[in-house]
Amino acid sequence: MAKYAVILVDMLNDFITGPISTERAPGIVEPNVRLAAKAREKGIPVIYANDCHTPEIDHEFKVWGPHAVEGTKGAEVVPELTPQKGDFIVPKKRYSAFYGTNLELLLKELGVDTLIITGWQADCCCRHTSADAFFRGYDIVVPKETTDTTTYEAYIAGLEYLKTIYGADVCDLDELMAKL
Repeated sequence: MAKYAVILVDMLNDFITGPISTERAPGIVEPNVRLAAKAREKGIPVIYANDCHTPEIDHEFKVWGPHAVEGTKGAEVVPELTPQKGDFIVPKKRYSAFYGTNLELLLKELGVDTLIITGWQADCCCRHTSADAFFRGYDIVVPKETTDTTTYEAYIAGLEYLKTIYGADVCDLDELMAKL
């Protein structure tokens, strides 16, 4: 039987409702609220992988401009998904939640073998987190309703990539929640 953890990637004000959000971003909040609540109910770890950039010098600013700067409101989790007691927060400086973080050690200590990867963006941060999860031997589940990206075409391509290249189980949220 799978030992799950939910990884909520970049569910931050800057990405969902702030200066670098898109009209598509807010649509993933409610499904993630439902999933996080179900995970907590079932004793499944909920882990927030949050961009947390150093002011003025962060390398990603060359591509995206300043965003999710540590200590700002933009770097905070959207209010609907405020971390709860027992949740874990993993600050990250790059797209992948594994790169330069303690996520791998945390997952080992939790005894996890399957990651439910959600959040913003299916074709960037969720994709790179999935790559690193796959390289480390984790099974990957991606509920379609809990992730998105800037365009519908990029979203579909992102999900297909996760499914084809990393063997991700791209599924309906309600089906997954019934299995948890």
